[in-house]
Amino acid sequence: MAKTPEEKRVNDFVIRIANVNGTGSASANGLIMKSLFRMGIPVSGKNYFPSNIQGLPTWYEIRASRDDYIARAGQVDLMVAMNAESYKRDVEEVSPGGYLLYDSSWPRSELIERDDINLLGVPLSRLCNEEFRGARNRILMKNIAYAGALAALLEIDVDVITALLKQTFGSKEHLLASNMTAIKLGYDYARENFECPLPFRARKMTATTDRILIDGNTAAALGCLYAGATVGAWYPITPSTSLMDAFKSFCGAHRVDEITGERRYCVIQAEDELAAIGMVLGASWNGARAFTPTSGPGISLMSEFIGLGYFTEIPAVIFDVQRCGPSTGMPTRTQQGDILTCAYASHGDTKHVMLFPANPEECFYHAVAAFDLAERLQTPVFVLSDLDIGMNDWMCPQLDWDPTYAPDRGKVLSAEELENMDAFYRYLDVDGDAIAARTLPGTHPKGAYFLRGSGHNKYGRYTEDSAEYQEVLDRLARKSVTAATLAPKPVMRMSGDHNIGIISVGSSDGAVCEAVDRLKTQGTPVNYMRIRAFPFGAEVQGFLDAHETIFVVEQNRDAQLKSLLILETDVEKHKLNAILHYDGLPLYAGFVVDAIEQKLAEGAAA
Repeated sequence: MAKTPEEKRVNDFVIRIANVNGTGSASANGLIMKSLFRMGIPVSGKNYFPSNIQGLPTWYEIRASRDDYIARAGQVDLMVAMNAESYKRDVEEVSPGGYLLYDSSWPRSELIERDDINLLGVPLSRLCNEEFRGARNRILMKNIAYAGALAALLEIDVDVITALLKQTFGSKEHLLASNMTAIKLGYDYARENFECPLPFRARKMTATTDRILIDGNTAAALGCLYAGATVGAWYPITPSTSLMDAFKSFCGAHRVDEITGERRYCVIQAEDELAAIGMVLGASWNGARAFTPTSGPGISLMSEFIGLGYFTEIPAVIFDVQRCGPSTGMPTRTQQGDILTCAYASHGDTKHVMLFPANPEECFYHAVAAFDLAERLQTPVFVLSDLDIGMNDWMCPQLDWDPTYAPDRGKVLSAEELENMDAFYRYLDVDGDAIAARTLPGTHPKGAYFLRGSGHNKYGRYTEDSAEYQEVLDRLARKSVTAATLAPKPVMRMSGDHNIGIISVGSSDGAVCEAVDRLKTQGTPVNYMRIRAFPFGAEVQGFLDAHETIFVVEQNRDAQLKSLLILETDVEKHKLNAILHYDGLPLYAGFVVDAIEQKLAEGAAA
């Protein structure tokens, strides 16, 4: 048995549960995480799952952090090894001095080659085989039994677990009874055979007051509902499908007329992604707020229609829940590999608005902002989330909504306005912000125009005249300048007049914020800017100008954010240093700290 520190760490530990996909472990894992949350402890959950239906290894990682850090920790204090196939690897990934909980119904000693970790053998299969009938039921209850063992080892409040089980099963007394029995089996065995709690433990706090647990896809779907979206078209693709599933569920609850039963929404599963974005553009042209959720491969297929939306100036919202590429890549792993693809999607000269939520809370608010920007600017708008945000469990502040919110429909001419006009010209910029007024079909005969993806002039007429065509393209370029003033501003974390800065986007934020704290503790204070939108505003250029050494942290191989900064700002290229993490797992603070310290040491040596 490895030696462990006598002082007990409170509310600061990481549990990783290794299991087999399709065995029902999600319920047990969620039970542990939700119990910690209800004890008032800041917590986050990361699910590392395969792209098949069942049978391959899956891992669920729970981080409890009294300091409210939400990123992946990069360590494992307690491994629950329930999968023989991944057992050897799971043993290797336990941090020195950590613990391995395993099913000791069968000998495993020949697979354990470490003497610096602590072994906790619990005969889970034997206990459940003796207590429950049926193979499937025994597998399910074995998972609940390890949750009971964890409750004892970590001093998780059993009353909280009981309340959660009652809430889950309601009046199904037989299910509640079997789950409580399984909890007790694991709990009692751990209490009787091990010193409880372990050198790290849970203790009630009040840090989760006014917080919720939610994933980014659900939050984004809720944002679409509140923004007034009524049309969603999509082709199923991991990891974005659950966004449309949630939207359909919300619409079923809130967009059905209580008297007539009429559904006031339209959700369409298209034959492919190209058809889906085409449906969105058609619905938006007709005046609906419409969107599609997809991932990188879907963006590739949508590119032709995205260019049509840009050139004909039709609003559309596209949620890109990024995953590993290229090609099929790793569909159930996370990455930030679509930044350049979305910035310039389609052939020819394009430049698109992108929003970068950092967590589910921002998925909600950015969804609303995306629809307003799309209609205000009359252009497709991308919301670039990723699998880590979209499908994992995050703790966020309760979502707040302004009941006086009114959608920003932009320059949409009314029948009265059209009646009083001499003539309507679709692409004529009257007030100099590069945005022309639009009309909706059926509003007034004067508002009719012919929509075309081919060359057109500012009057909406077909043209192959070089000057007329270039005039339209130049106006579209100026629209990007307007977009930069309307999009969400970057979030700055300035700790002083330092010449070192860090820049990141999206889900990298949690790890970078934690890294900034560690660097400061270690004597390297830095300033930090999280970019929330593209095109970049003046604040981005200001941050670049104010720092001599800048680390650009992103989750892809080719430094796409860094490349975009070089292309779209006046930054001196030598200032930018890429910190790249792209193995498909979420970024963690230790990786950022180590990479920055190494680059600073190399610079000092040079």
